[in-house]
Amino acid sequence: MSMFSRLGDIINANINALLEKAEDPEKIIRLMIQEMEDTLVEIRSSAAKCIADKKEHRRHIDHLQKDMAEWADRAELAVRRDREDLARAALAEKQAIADRVKQLGEELEQLDAQLDKFNQDITKLQAKLDDAKKRQRSILMRHKTATTQLAARRHIHDDRIDEMLNRFESAERRIDRVEAEGEAMDLGRRRNLADEIAGLEDDDRVEAELASLKKQVGDGPAKAGKSKAASEEKS
Repeated sequence: MSMFSRLGDIINANINALLEKAEDPEKIIRLMIQEMEDTLVEIRSSAAKCIADKKEHRRHIDHLQKDMAEWADRAELAVRRDREDLARAALAEKQAIADRVKQLGEELEQLDAQLDKFNQDITKLQAKLDDAKKRQRSILMRHKTATTQLAARRHIHDDRIDEMLNRFESAERRIDRVEAEGEAMDLGRRRNLADEIAGLEDDDRVEAELASLKKQVGDGPAKAGKSKAASEEKS
């Protein structure tokens, strides 16, 4: 690929689109920066050669213009000496040099246009390069953050973590069993003072209810006997 074709691809490239398509954005932007820097070096080198060619053309034109002036003087001298043949030949040389000066002038204009194009390309490419470098720093930071987060998530979902949690739950179950055994040891043992007092209160309520029940039962047979005796007397 030629330098100018590559330059066009870079300048016209949409960095966002390239990054979205890239499997490794960090890698693609690093390659783009390297490509831009290499292309900038080539463009500046070409621009330097263009400037050197312009200077050479100007020097050549200046030299030819001096020759043109000399041939004009020679043609004038030949006319004064009535040597039209020499004057005609001198003017022919002068015309040939003028044609060469005109050609060099056109080439100089082309060099000026080319140098302007180099300047525009360098400006655009430098802007692209600055933007890419800014994005590179941002992408590097995002990549490091994403890598750290991914490592943390992988660690969280690691089988070793699950195994550790299972061990923790197993330890909790063992503690539950030990606590249950301790509570079982207390079964059947003498209750404390508060429990005994509460028991006495329960006994009092039971005794009161029992006495009431006895009274009801005792009154029942007595009333039945009196009713039977009264019936026999009437008979």
